[in-house]
Amino acid sequence: MRTAPSGPVLRARAVLGLAGVANNSMGELSIQDDVFVYSRHEGPTVRMPLSAIQGAFLSQEDKQVGGMPMALVRAATPYGGGRVIGLFAHKKYDFMTLEYFDSHGGLHGTIYQLNKGQGHVLADELGAKGVHVSGLEIAAAQQRLETNNVK
Repeated sequence: MRTAPSGPVLRARAVLGLAGVANNSMGELSIQDDVFVYSRHEGPTVRMPLSAIQGAFLSQEDKQVGGMPMALVRAATPYGGGRVIGLFAHKKYDFMTLEYFDSHGGLHGTIYQLNKGQGHVLADELGAKGVHVSGLEIAAAQQRLETNNVK
């Protein structure tokens, strides 16, 4: 029986650590009732009870896009123009790391890559369901406090 997600369905890459799913597999993340779900069109659907999640950590990272062809163009551009190209050859991603217990009591971790901004959506939804989330929101709160103290 398949239930409808209680929140948004987010496209994500399962970077590492998800049992039964190949590393760097694209799929969709959602929360259905009290279950965290990672599903793929061709492959297994992984369901994790929210009560099994011990913590979530949200971070952000820049990744260079374009691979080897972009690196060659940057190297071949004269007069330091490769540095300018490098400014535009990066994309920001959110990363969500989950620590959870499996059905046998073993502690595991998994990492998901989401487009910039989607990590906060997932973190807010997990936090609303009672999962402890840390990471970027703490840095943002500290920055707001520092800004308020400067005034």
